[in-house]
Amino acid sequence: MPQFFFEDFSAGQVMEFGPRLVTREEIIEFASQFDPQPMHLTDEGAKATMLGTLGASGWHTCAVMMRMACDGIVLKMASMGAPGIDEVKWMKPMRPDDQLTLRITVRETRASRSRPQMGFVVLFQELFNQRRECIATLQTPLMVGRRSAATAQAGG
Repeated sequence: MPQFFFEDFSAGQVMEFGPRLVTREEIIEFASQFDPQPMHLTDEGAKATMLGTLGASGWHTCAVMMRMACDGIVLKMASMGAPGIDEVKWMKPMRPDDQLTLRITVRETRASRSRPQMGFVVLFQELFNQRRECIATLQTPLMVGRRSAATAQAGG
């Protein structure tokens, strides 16, 4: 049974998770499989780019954000998935040995008009490095089950 339902979230609510260490090996492994551009594979390959030294793929940054969000809250809630991502921004590269903290702010909650068993919780995620520099943001509406629907399913 989930710990958190739609009713447990309200606009303005803030949660923080982390820290999480990012390693050089992790950055290179992800890039090797999913984004093999030179700046994500070696310092030498990054020299001629705007990154200058090895930096993680933006998609790796998003994957780390997702993992931190899952570990922190998503796997504890009555999540029913998401209809998409509204916006992703990469402000600074994620670097080897970064200690990351994820801050999630609930931007909005609204009950579904067509599905009374769920509501939407719009989450704004900010990923910070150890210097508290925001390196990425992501906003997504999550579909979250309502407590009343879970109680009805449980027979009570």
